[in-house]
Amino acid sequence: MTHPMNSAAAVSGLGITEMGRVYRSAPDLAAEAVGLALDDAGLEKSELDGLLVNAGITQELGLQLHISLGLTDLNLLTFMQGYGSSAGQMIQYAAMAVANGLANNVACVFADSPLREGQRTGASYAGRRGGGDAMGALHGLYGFVGANAMFAMAAQRHMGLYGTTNDQLGQIAVGQRQWAGMNQRATKREPMTIDDYHASPWVFEPFHVLDCCLVSNGGVCVIVTSAERARDGQQPPVYLRGFAQGHQHDTGRADKDYAICGPGERVSKAAMSMADVTLDDVTQCQLYDCYTYTVLDTLEDYGFCEKGEGGAFVEDGKLAPGGSLPTNTGGGELSSYYMWGMTPVSEAVIQGRGQGGERQATNDVILCSGNGGMLNYHSTLVLSPEAAS
Repeated sequence: MTHPMNSAAAVSGLGITEMGRVYRSAPDLAAEAVGLALDDAGLEKSELDGLLVNAGITQELGLQLHISLGLTDLNLLTFMQGYGSSAGQMIQYAAMAVANGLANNVACVFADSPLREGQRTGASYAGRRGGGDAMGALHGLYGFVGANAMFAMAAQRHMGLYGTTNDQLGQIAVGQRQWAGMNQRATKREPMTIDDYHASPWVFEPFHVLDCCLVSNGGVCVIVTSAERARDGQQPPVYLRGFAQGHQHDTGRADKDYAICGPGERVSKAAMSMADVTLDDVTQCQLYDCYTYTVLDTLEDYGFCEKGEGGAFVEDGKLAPGGSLPTNTGGGELSSYYMWGMTPVSEAVIQGRGQGGERQATNDVILCSGNGGMLNYHSTLVLSPEAAS
């Protein structure tokens, strides 16, 4: 029996601002993204009756966005924060709202502007260190500060347990740069080889610079509406066939390795069950890629290979152009732009519409992930240009 939410809603609008060193405030970028999404969907602002907001690291964006946009008659309004999983979460809530008559057109928007004029990129996240208690301060005393160090330690753990190599991580970075070369929006489009990857500076071993995501200023908005309305829209609908979210936290117990096993396994199974598809049906992936390791770990959690076999799975270049599992076809966060969970979502919508140009991949079933924290928060979307039959 088909799940009632399978294909009940669809993405009807997409707005993407200029990315990179765009020195504007996050609210200004968000407003532009919403306007672009409305134009893309062929909607008037008065037809927008839902707004879900996610702010990035600068936390400049909030519920006041609806005031600056002049949205005075909203049926749905909230601020959400699940970090990189937020985009998928927002779309899930929007889908449930429009499918159940609580709203007609819901905008899901993310914007951030951590880059400052005259400031180096690496300084954008400097000083943003959480944890005010004594135990939390111990990490900093040992130089264990920020996401780079946390994910690098996770990757080292994976290498120690399973023999994963930098060559294997490098294949992910190289493949995504090849995709970025076909994406006019991508920040980094110049060719990159595995030798270039190894020659790039260390950040935290085993991560080179090219293992780590970009830092970007910009905004992205998607508009979610009912499947019925989307079919009459200006753009080809991208149907939400399935979705789920799941969250976990490191309790300090030794019986589960939280750096290796995230909630992605149970979340992806739930989303694919709703969509009534299996991994064999998936024709491309748009995976959250704050680091190369995140891609590898997600592929394992989703069941494309066994835990620990991710390195061997990717080393033949199957994620790159011409490979058997096209992944992050716009270049992802490593080479295109870093808009938290909206990076994979935006490319999934472009691919779902068949608007990828020379980078267009087979789009029958698109698996899209979002990740927040240290593999703590997770969302999965299953999208398709075709509704469930």
